[in-house]
Amino acid sequence: MDKQQNQPGNLIAAGILLGIGAAGFFDGIVLHEILQWHHMLTSVRPITNISSLEANTLWDGIFHAAMYAFTVAGVVFLWRAVSNSNVPLSLQTFGGSLLIGAGSFNLIEGLIDHQILGIHHVKTGPNELAWDIGFLAISAVLVAIGWILLRSGRREATTYN
Repeated sequence: MDKQQNQPGNLIAAGILLGIGAAGFFDGIVLHEILQWHHMLTSVRPITNISSLEANTLWDGIFHAAMYAFTVAGVVFLWRAVSNSNVPLSLQTFGGSLLIGAGSFNLIEGLIDHQILGIHHVKTGPNELAWDIGFLAISAVLVAIGWILLRSGRREATTYN
């Protein structure tokens, strides 16, 4: 097989980056804004005055800007993948990569922000640790399902080429 054939790297990178962006936007929009369970610095700067609200809003905005950058990068990689006839466009590969990106982002963010730094938790208050562990467990399941899909998509692409 020609080395140029079956090169899904851009498609996988696109899925991972778009998965990161989607997970971050879901976290920011649903957990920060709609449910108002936490903000970026809730545990460090509880929203008890205008200054703390401003600090949390600023860091939520910086977080959203970073998610926007991941999303734009993902679109660039997706564009490259669909523009290259040597890249097999497998829904399983792309979907698996999306789930790996989303789950990995949530695992890393959950471990660093919730557990190591303690700057916020999924839902502050009663059962705080249970919410954080549930978030990590769901994230790990997303990565596992994504990995299974990615592997089956790559096997499928190899079979047909």
